[in-house]
Amino acid sequence: MTSPVRIGILGAGSISDTHARAAQSIPGVEVAAVYGQNVDKARALAERCGATAYDSLERFLEHRPMEIVAIGSPSSLHAAEGAAAASRGLHVLVEKPLDITTARADVLIDAADRAGVKLGLFFQDRLKPDVVRMKALVDAGALGTPVLASGRVKWFRSTQYYGDSRWRGTFAYDGGGALINQAIHTVDLLLHLAGPIASVEATTATRLHRIEVEDTVVATLQFASGAIGVFEASTAVYPGYPRRLELTGSHGTMILDHDSLVAVDLTPEGQAVAGDVVAPAPPAAPAASAQNAASATVSDATPHRRIIEDFIAAIRTGGEPICSGREGRRSIAVVEAIYASARGGRRATIESR
Repeated sequence: MTSPVRIGILGAGSISDTHARAAQSIPGVEVAAVYGQNVDKARALAERCGATAYDSLERFLEHRPMEIVAIGSPSSLHAAEGAAAASRGLHVLVEKPLDITTARADVLIDAADRAGVKLGLFFQDRLKPDVVRMKALVDAGALGTPVLASGRVKWFRSTQYYGDSRWRGTFAYDGGGALINQAIHTVDLLLHLAGPIASVEATTATRLHRIEVEDTVVATLQFASGAIGVFEASTAVYPGYPRRLELTGSHGTMILDHDSLVAVDLTPEGQAVAGDVVAPAPPAAPAASAQNAASATVSDATPHRRIIEDFIAAIRTGGEPICSGREGRRSIAVVEAIYASARGGRRATIESR
């Protein structure tokens, strides 16, 4: 009989609640311990999970038995807390982003390497069924030569969303605004599906919210493949609309609306390449307005559950999680380049590690 997998929840906010719900929904997985800077929230979450609550990070990381730490603290703490967990032999699963700079991300990646533990990210969109389907089509070569790859995240967040948090909308804790907090999931999908981005040219603005960082950004993208694209992101678009991602190649186009693959339009050449790998999608109506387009609340923890299941499988098999630390670093590098371009008023190149 396989022994239970025990996970520690580092953080006590809404995303950590999602991590806990996801973990608890998996047979053979237990939430063992909870630590958060808000002691009352940490105790409440621990009580819901039947776990031990800690008011000290050090004592939390010493809790045993525990094999994995799921980190949902403010973004700027991810690398330091993850490195501390790795140094104690714990596998580390981090809420996006890996941290707010590539330099900090590298600290965590190196710490995990030294400790010989797994490092992964909650980029749960990668495992959503229609994204998996898109990836299979791209890998089969169904789109042909890449032409265009674009993303659009026109969401809305209220003034209360920022006002009720000590860290959202700040450079120090969040590292930026709409791009690094909300739209980074779609940046990751572009990298996952269309490959490396070589350079960007961007403009940012703060149009609606009284925050230190941007609530709106537009960037042109140059991919290593030669494809080009446009990326738009905002938390100032009322009432909020589903995320959209479009990929076009010499053999056709695919469109993802929220989480639904609403178009797979392939030339005969593209259809021949796709074959039985993934059949073209039937016509579909655009997805209804997504919950996260207007709210940060996560009601369905199933996508996060898939990430935890994938991470556990990587630990057991010695493989890599769907989004490893090095994979997760790529989106931070793109975000950094977009911010640098907006500050400097010129195109910024992206160096791979």
